[in-house]
Amino acid sequence: MRNKRILVVGGGPAGLMAAGQAALSGARVIVLEKKSKPLRKLGITGKGRCNLTNKAPLTEFIKRFGSNGRFLRSAFDHFYSDDLIRFLKKLGVETAFERGGRVFPLSGDAGEVADALLKWARGNGVKIRTGIRVKGLIINENNIAGVKYVNLQKSETAGEYIADKVIIATGGASYPATGSTGDGYRLAESAGHRIIPIRPALVPLETRGDVAKRLQGLSLKNIGLKVMADDKKVGDIFGEMLFTHYGVSGPIILTISKIVVDLLRKKQRVFISIDLKPALDEKKLDIRLLRDLNSHGNKKFRSILKLLLPQKLIPVCVELTGIPGEKLCHQVSSAERKKLRLWLKDFRLDITGHRSFNEAIITAGGVCLKEVNPKTLESRLVKNLYFAGEVLDIDADTGGFNLQAAFSTGCLAGASGAEKST
Repeated sequence: MRNKRILVVGGGPAGLMAAGQAALSGARVIVLEKKSKPLRKLGITGKGRCNLTNKAPLTEFIKRFGSNGRFLRSAFDHFYSDDLIRFLKKLGVETAFERGGRVFPLSGDAGEVADALLKWARGNGVKIRTGIRVKGLIINENNIAGVKYVNLQKSETAGEYIADKVIIATGGASYPATGSTGDGYRLAESAGHRIIPIRPALVPLETRGDVAKRLQGLSLKNIGLKVMADDKKVGDIFGEMLFTHYGVSGPIILTISKIVVDLLRKKQRVFISIDLKPALDEKKLDIRLLRDLNSHGNKKFRSILKLLLPQKLIPVCVELTGIPGEKLCHQVSSAERKKLRLWLKDFRLDITGHRSFNEAIITAGGVCLKEVNPKTLESRLVKNLYFAGEVLDIDADTGGFNLQAAFSTGCLAGASGAEKST
């Protein structure tokens, strides 16, 4: 039998991994990439440092994807974090571990990973066509037969690529400037697949009023944070956050953002409650405050706040607690001390919205997993059509989990597509 021809739509991490793996297994592979250069999004991941994966145990890894994590078990069994680290080492990319089990290239350069992956794929015989936008699938009698495309570099010249198998690895809708503009969802939908509504995930949040703007640039570390919806707690987290001119960002904000986005879509009132002193319960904090006020009785209230808060947060504290900053510490009443204690443990910000896909790290939602075989990533609706990466309804926290899922699903889809290719 002749070598099967496989088309991979999308030149991101999932697409390049799928293409290289399929070619390695004997298929003739062409990658169709809309932008002028593949792996553009990979080049900006982890602020350009490329958080490749995480050393978390498999059970923990799967939990990070929520209820859809189980779908990834076969992909992770096929190609997991240790496999990725060994794979990259063979390509000359050394890796290093950082806090939280995160894995980065030792060089701290995402470009090194992109170059190595491209060289590997091309070395396996993969052909990469850039400036090609796939506008439709060719399906004959419920079987994939190829794709329709336009060549963006040649005055929108249209054409067709005939293929035995097609792997859709177009990414999501986040960072559209890199080429992720939701094309894969439209292609999947045209093949009859249901698309779980897409929305930004790992995305900064917008807040009411000017408090965040006044605190712009301030990073808070080791704080507790609760997400409240209609006055009920729906999640909590501990770590680091950042104030911006429009609201809040930083690791823990990005992690809880998916919950918040979904709550806002349901028109619920959402606010976050920040515990600035999570190491102290209210009783211990009250003892601390009483001691500080007594020890500095003749000093102004504003001055002792330096013992408790970053400088930038002091005027906000004074305003929100209503305790005059010029008041002497020995004049601060027990009722005012209680106000301060409660504010330190429950600094609230109303969430009014979230930033757009332009600023979202990943996309939540995508191709319905019930319509994809998790053991092969082949469509259950159209034979020889496969999916890999963010186009699927999978998303996780920050920490390297999402990129590993892209590599793992790409590897499995490529291997499955090339099965019996010769």
